[in-house]
Amino acid sequence: MVPEHSHTARSDPVHNVSVSQMTFRPGDQIEVTLSGLPFRGFLLEARNAEDLSGPPIGSFTLIDSQVSQLLTCEDVQGYAVSHTNPSKKTKIKVYWNAPSNSPNHIKFLVTVVEKYKIYWVKIPGPVISQPNAPPFTTPEATVAPLSTLPPVSHLTKSFSASDCGNKKFCIRSPLNCDPEKERACFFLSFTRDDQSVVVEMSGPSKGYLSFAFSHDRWMGDDDAYVCIHEDHTVHIQPSRLMGRSHPVMDSRGALEDMAWRLADGVMQCSFRRNITLPGVKNRFDLNTSYYIFLADGAADNGRIYKHSQQPLITYEKHNVTDYPKNVGGSRSLFLLKAHGALMFVAWMTTVSIGVLMARFFKFVWAKPVFGQAAWFQVHRTLMLTTTALTCIAFVLPFIYRRGWSWHAGYHPYLGCLVMVLAVLQPLLAAFRPPLYDPRRQMFNWTHWSMGTAARIIAVAAMFLGMDLPGLNLPGPWKTYAMTGFVAWHVGTEIVLEIHAYRLSRKVEILDDARIQILQSFTVAETEGHAFKKVALAVYICGNVTFLIVFLSAINRL
Repeated sequence: MVPEHSHTARSDPVHNVSVSQMTFRPGDQIEVTLSGLPFRGFLLEARNAEDLSGPPIGSFTLIDSQVSQLLTCEDVQGYAVSHTNPSKKTKIKVYWNAPSNSPNHIKFLVTVVEKYKIYWVKIPGPVISQPNAPPFTTPEATVAPLSTLPPVSHLTKSFSASDCGNKKFCIRSPLNCDPEKERACFFLSFTRDDQSVVVEMSGPSKGYLSFAFSHDRWMGDDDAYVCIHEDHTVHIQPSRLMGRSHPVMDSRGALEDMAWRLADGVMQCSFRRNITLPGVKNRFDLNTSYYIFLADGAADNGRIYKHSQQPLITYEKHNVTDYPKNVGGSRSLFLLKAHGALMFVAWMTTVSIGVLMARFFKFVWAKPVFGQAAWFQVHRTLMLTTTALTCIAFVLPFIYRRGWSWHAGYHPYLGCLVMVLAVLQPLLAAFRPPLYDPRRQMFNWTHWSMGTAARIIAVAAMFLGMDLPGLNLPGPWKTYAMTGFVAWHVGTEIVLEIHAYRLSRKVEILDDARIQILQSFTVAETEGHAFKKVALAVYICGNVTFLIVFLSAINRL
């Protein structure tokens, strides 16, 4: 009946439990009322008054299912009652049903939550008794006293990275940063001291910092430690991660020498724990190798929320009690970085240049190479490269996620459309009709439409993919850079279209006859070859520049 909110329960209850009668017989239904100052959550149970540590007794029946719900405890429906939503309440009424094997005396206990950090545990209610039961005498100890929390002190100076690799096992982001000198430094160190380890954690955060030991690169079944900033203080809390959900806070009894510091938007906390903790649940032995996660995020009233960026994860497993080391990590795993890099190369570079070749350079490079016009050979090579890169990149997220990602929004759906179109395009091109075949015009329009649709959808997918946690590129420049690339490509196409139009309309005026003769399209195009080659060279330089910017950003993650 203790909320795992990482705070200490209040000892001065302001809520009251009352009953409709003080005596009962098996089969009776008794009205139980919880009332008091506004509260958000509660848990009500009936216990044997002579054995409060035993299981709940009897069952409950709801009066208002909008504000209360029955809970199943030990496979018995209705053993306890709780809230249905966190709205404020001042009174709750339910019926308690006395079982046939009821003990002589029943005591009602209730836990009440006013807000996340303010709650009362096992507030005692009245004792009701069977008519012929002997008088009830209060046991010497009914509820175990709350354990005394370990003392917490205040750090007087910032952590230092000077001993990293010598005495400390350090994880830093950016690599080799120093928390003593750099506010933006995320720092985690482990220093072995005989049979214990001193942990130091630092980083820019107004909410929380946390780290976890994990057997794999996935959240779930992990040993985690959280430092939460609240009310100008920092709470240090061990916890366990159960999948992609809020961590379950555990007792701080295993931690010693806890201390913290807040300065200039930087949170720092430290503690000591034994390398092995026999008999303590959910704590891993530190003399084994693990992947180490380092995360930060927002917190409100002691409750933490999803990390604001992808956690930093070490590249491999490490034993923090082994030799001191300096190690780094990545906020994006290799498979996702490769996925993003390949898609950028395919849909920013190869496909864009291939489109320009087919649209504007048919007469510039018309000479045959290996039996086909040079422009066509380049176009086909670039488009097949785009399809190959897309196919490789497409499977990488499935390998990483081991299936479909339900947390990536519209990005995977758009990616599937791009994949289908990227495969259909070369298949369609394989059945291209001859030049003067009646079906050639239909082919040209279909081929152009599918290619244009694939490029538009690919750009939309890239815009969405840049914001996903797995490839969370720094913002807002990423949006500006991608918008700049789109404008660069569209602008180049517009310039080349205008150039082609002006050449096609150029006329030769014969002064003696004043007759305008429309020059042939082929001759006009020939005169513009130099301009087109220069335009293509400038476009490729700009295109590669955008690509290098994105690939460099991915590599730094």
